[in-house]
Amino acid sequence: MPMVDTGGARLHCRWDGPAEGRVLVLSNSLGASLEMWAPQIGPFSAVLRLLRYDSRGHGGSSVPPGPYTLEQLGTDVLRLLDAHRIERASFCGLSMGGTVGMWLGAHAPERLERLVLCNTAAYFGPPEAFNGRIDTVRRFGMTALVDGILERWFTPAFRAADRATVQRVREMLLTTPAEGYVACCAALRDLDERGDLARIAVPTLVITGSDDPSSPPATGLALAGAIAGARCIELPAAHLSNLGAAAAFNAAVLGFLAPA
Repeated sequence: MPMVDTGGARLHCRWDGPAEGRVLVLSNSLGASLEMWAPQIGPFSAVLRLLRYDSRGHGGSSVPPGPYTLEQLGTDVLRLLDAHRIERASFCGLSMGGTVGMWLGAHAPERLERLVLCNTAAYFGPPEAFNGRIDTVRRFGMTALVDGILERWFTPAFRAADRATVQRVREMLLTTPAEGYVACCAALRDLDERGDLARIAVPTLVITGSDDPSSPPATGLALAGAIAGARCIELPAAHLSNLGAAAAFNAAVLGFLAPA
């Protein structure tokens, strides 16, 4: 698969869809890889040219020494676009990927057509929670966190009904490099994009999950309220709404990016 050197990392990426289509970049959550977007590939690639990538420290991308910053994660996307000679693209990011989208919208709006921010927040609160997570992974590895993460990412009903998807996500988490995970935890711990939201001037859709404990609906509504003209949609899912409510997620994003 293609690898792109961003100057600070080598990013593993993958293309799907028509070569002439409008480009949509998909950005993964903390602890996941580009494979998390599997339910979106068929519907999205029918009308859009998809560029998926593994964030630095994740999946098939390199794991440069951390800690990372949100600026580094956002600059990686700009260099990815540059490498493929893409002037402007739409961007859809979930959780960590959503924070990258906010940074791009505030600092490089000229590179964006439309922006979708899923199950994310501009600020995740005091640093203690992420510091505890970093310490746990350094001492015990990713295995120590997996069960708790899956409980936040999927509702009990979904975990019972679609065990195959939950197992694939479990494997994704377990194969995430511990140092990459920790380095990205530091970026999320230190970010505070609340003061920059008013600078986002591209059409924006915010997606929340009704059962998301990490970024609940109120967080999504506040996020949309701080971005001029943004809309907010609530889906019946926990944190990974693109998996937990895939059909509704696909309809919402395509309705926003490629209306019939």
